[in-house]
Amino acid sequence: MDQRKISVLFVCLGNICRSTMAEGVFRSIVKDQSSPYYNLIDRVDSCGTGGYHTGDEPDSRTMSTLESHGITNYTHAARKLRDRDFEEFDYIFAMDNANLSDITRWRHRSKNLSDSKAKLMLFGEFSGTGRKEVVQDPYYVGRDAFDKAYEQCKRFSTNFLEQTFPDASKTTA
Repeated sequence: MDQRKISVLFVCLGNICRSTMAEGVFRSIVKDQSSPYYNLIDRVDSCGTGGYHTGDEPDSRTMSTLESHGITNYTHAARKLRDRDFEEFDYIFAMDNANLSDITRWRHRSKNLSDSKAKLMLFGEFSGTGRKEVVQDPYYVGRDAFDKAYEQCKRFSTNFLEQTFPDASKTTA
């Protein structure tokens, strides 16, 4: 049974810390040819609700955290959320409640977007703990906060994939 590939967008405020962390982690899971999810995911990207860092690379602490976990091939240039994202992506994951409110308002401001296909969710709905979690902005906190964001992004990504494609891992066993 062939499933339609899905596309995923991660959103935070500036697109240099949390959403890029989530994108890098998610890509590392699904873009490996040995992954049971390899042929199930189409596009993966990230952006910010603000354009403060447009064109910038991810924060060096994001990159060093990813690298310390073996993710060494991730590149990205920060960008701002755009109207067409609501049409191009199946899932748009917000890192916290403020981001979720911002993208929900963005979608509802435009008559053309109110019926868009994207499912807007808090990424932490896939915490696996029975409660929604937010990925706190680590920018002003320090390296430990980047490590926590990595752990959350890895856990949320794994839980999302397992819940969305429950039979995928069975096909490679």
